[in-house]
Amino acid sequence: MDAFKLMKELRVNYEQEVHYLPKETGLSLIESTAQGDTRISAKCRDAKVEDLWSLTNFFGYSTHTFVLAVNLLDRFLAMMKIQPKHLSCVSLSCLHMAAKETEEECNLTPTDELIRIGQCRFTVSDLSRMEKIVAEKLNFKSKAITALTFLHLYHRIALSHCSDRKQTLNMEKLEAQLKACLCRISFSKAKASVLALSLLRLETKATQSEDMLEITHHIQRHLKIADGELLLWSDRVAQCLSDYASPECSKPNHRRLQWIVSRRTAQNLHSHRSVPELPTIPECCWDENESEEDSCVEMMSSGEESLSSSLGSDAEGTYFPQHLRHQEQRRYL
Repeated sequence: MDAFKLMKELRVNYEQEVHYLPKETGLSLIESTAQGDTRISAKCRDAKVEDLWSLTNFFGYSTHTFVLAVNLLDRFLAMMKIQPKHLSCVSLSCLHMAAKETEEECNLTPTDELIRIGQCRFTVSDLSRMEKIVAEKLNFKSKAITALTFLHLYHRIALSHCSDRKQTLNMEKLEAQLKACLCRISFSKAKASVLALSLLRLETKATQSEDMLEITHHIQRHLKIADGELLLWSDRVAQCLSDYASPECSKPNHRRLQWIVSRRTAQNLHSHRSVPELPTIPECCWDENESEEDSCVEMMSSGEESLSSSLGSDAEGTYFPQHLRHQEQRRYL
């Protein structure tokens, strides 16, 4: 009966996931934007997701919070035109919204502290105003069905079917791999159920578990996922994880996350409350025909630095910055 309920829950989530997918046309426009353009580029988006990963670790938030924040961010970016200098406010708003949905209230980081540690140049009222805009544009759907939702369901299904508990899924490993994939905007085009099943499929191959292989096939048949679609995303996931584990990537230093800032940055951290409030924010969507100057969410007049760049990550180098590669994640990949 438990297995039946799990499969029913899996089917319901599979049918509902389409409502929480970013618009593919908007994602494609972001991917086609050249670096240095006035619009958000894929590289700019990916760097900001790396920042969210770093902040999630810093504040001790769960993987659920990070995955939900990325989902909210991608859904908003695929719908609205914004400039790179506005991205920090949007992304931090998504992280704060996600944390309020997934974390205990006592564990929530105060808004002013979130802005200070994020080294952002806007005020608490600016962040609150942006959260309202994001929530409105997403039809107040702050919760979402994500790849992590399916990973946890697959794990529960595996526990109910697998004869050898030692061969069941290692969720910590799979969550680390999922976070690595989400740092590339291309994986935002995948259905959450297919991305999660791709991770499961690769893990099954690695463990060579016959029980897990049968469970993977059973889930695929139950959801009627085409072989070609699963193979396509499995190959992309494998390539992503291979890139992450390649010798070209900087090896992690075995220390905890540390903030190394210059004297100038430290002064900015202490004086962030003096930043003037943002002006009125006119809004427009990707499908509106507007001029280049008017086709964005107008917010901050000052430019925003990437948290990754302030921490010394190489924006021109490998995909995953050094400050995100913790030892406990690396050993799984």
